[in-house]
Amino acid sequence: MIALPTGVPVFKLLQKWVPKAAHYFDKEHYHYAGHQITIQESIENYGAVVWPGALALCQYLESNQQEINLKDKRVLEIGAGTGLVSIVASILGAYVIATDLPEVLDNLEFNLSKNTRNLNVRKPEVRKLVWGKNLNEDFPKSTHCYDFIVATDVVYHHTALDALLATMTYLCQPGTVLLWANKFRFSTDYKFLDRVCSIFNITQLADFPESNVKLFIGTIREN
Repeated sequence: MIALPTGVPVFKLLQKWVPKAAHYFDKEHYHYAGHQITIQESIENYGAVVWPGALALCQYLESNQQEINLKDKRVLEIGAGTGLVSIVASILGAYVIATDLPEVLDNLEFNLSKNTRNLNVRKPEVRKLVWGKNLNEDFPKSTHCYDFIVATDVVYHHTALDALLATMTYLCQPGTVLLWANKFRFSTDYKFLDRVCSIFNITQLADFPESNVKLFIGTIREN
């Protein structure tokens, strides 16, 4: 068990896996799951940049395919951004829905198409998802069930944390696994983790000290 800063609950820690050097060549070219991935970024939007949490989760998924088996699994990514995680999940065999804000979707679609069109993989579906908005209408639980909800670096200094948590909670039905990697920058990040732990059964899978990223896995607490 591990104790975090004041106000953050105690949760289970699994540290069987130690991260290696980052698997990318420069800011645009990455190598995961046996494939080179080229990502187009944009400095005009936070969502069009590859953040450390995405690199951490991609490395973990690549290195732990038996523990986190994505083959033929239904995966939805919250805040997919550049699409790097969705691309890697697709290469690993998942049915992926990549979601983000409307202004991010064109660049997201470009990256997904560019990196999957010549591979024998399922191209991720791109969907608009504004946290906390129209969830029942756009993602009805009766027809939208997922094996994994993934999110990377969705927690930072912004005002949509309540909506983000509501979205995570809504999308994670019983049996759904949450994979969340985040760089911890502010005290509010730990406060958000506190709230997540009150709703999900959370385990820390890995820690990336060089980037201050922590990777968590969890399932919704059943009433």
